[in-house]
Amino acid sequence: MLMLHRLRGQAHQVYTGVSVLDPATGRLSSIVVRSTVWMRAYSDEEMMAYVRGGGPLDKAGGYAIQDGVFQPVARVEGCYANVMGLPLCHLYRLLTEMGVSIETPPAAACDAFLGRRCPIAKAVLFG
Repeated sequence: MLMLHRLRGQAHQVYTGVSVLDPATGRLSSIVVRSTVWMRAYSDEEMMAYVRGGGPLDKAGGYAIQDGVFQPVARVEGCYANVMGLPLCHLYRLLTEMGVSIETPPAAACDAFLGRRCPIAKAVLFG
């Protein structure tokens, strides 16, 4: 609960490192993805209900950005999927740069989940 209290109404950064290794060639490709998250000013009562329900117990940052009830996040700059735990478009780009053929880019899935177009997908996927 202390983490949620400290994050309330504040911005913070979420970093995820992703590495892909081609075992046949030894080629390694890595990226660090940063997203800035602005938390909303949720009430003590909302925070307590979230904690009592077990919401933060298995979350690295103490919250789930995708939680439909608590909705702790006001806005995100960067990759939404990164804040959830795995920046899919970034991983897709690394894999395709290594020669892995993937039929469907993840941007459509992110768009469907978000209910809007991902503002960074095109830049991530196509440079």
